[in-house]
Amino acid sequence: MQKKHKILIGAGAGLLALGAVGALVGPSIYRDFFAAPAADVPSVERPADSPAAGDAGALNPADLAGEWSVAAGSEAGYRVDEVLNGTDVTVTGRTQEVTGTFTIGSDGLTLDAANVVVDVASIATDSGSRDAYFRDQALRTGEHPEATFTLTEPVTLAEAPQSGETVRASATGELTLAGTSQTVTIDVELRSDGTTAELAGSVPITFADYGVTAPNLGFVSVEPDGFVEFQLVANRG
Repeated sequence: MQKKHKILIGAGAGLLALGAVGALVGPSIYRDFFAAPAADVPSVERPADSPAAGDAGALNPADLAGEWSVAAGSEAGYRVDEVLNGTDVTVTGRTQEVTGTFTIGSDGLTLDAANVVVDVASIATDSGSRDAYFRDQALRTGEHPEATFTLTEPVTLAEAPQSGETVRASATGELTLAGTSQTVTIDVELRSDGTTAELAGSVPITFADYGVTAPNLGFVSVEPDGFVEFQLVANRG
């Protein structure tokens, strides 16, 4: 028990120190010059100067059917706004410790099953003190080390996309965070060449819905809402 108290006190002290830096240099200066830039919103869209999508023709649905697995290059995490003396600072945490599987039905157009698992304890921002607070107190990763998403309704595309084309769909499933599960619908971007698939999306969450209390130390607080985000690479097999 004493060790746990030391961890929580240390995390709280770290957040106080983080807020003190912002108070000393000024919230807007802290946001613009000291805080690390927030990560880009997940997307699989091609850059404007990339070759046009679909040059290789439509994908063969038969080639898409079967099992796919989350591969290297995947990441997941969260996006929240901290308020420091009235100034918003957007914070993103990321981890590449992501595993999961996807099952495409025999028609090659229907996602029948999906399960994604994220190692929450490894999510990191630009501040170890902030990470310790979220890990040990807010998200209680000692009790609930993983966050999961499990598809509960099949997702069917109207037709086979072009190779490299970005398509959009909505996926409904169960998101489990800090040991609490909620039904969510995620807007997903998808792109594939038939061998590798890329998926990206985010889902808005209210921390209280998952039993998570957003920290509030007066001069620095975390908004009660945020986003769970992911950018995944999946391979056949």
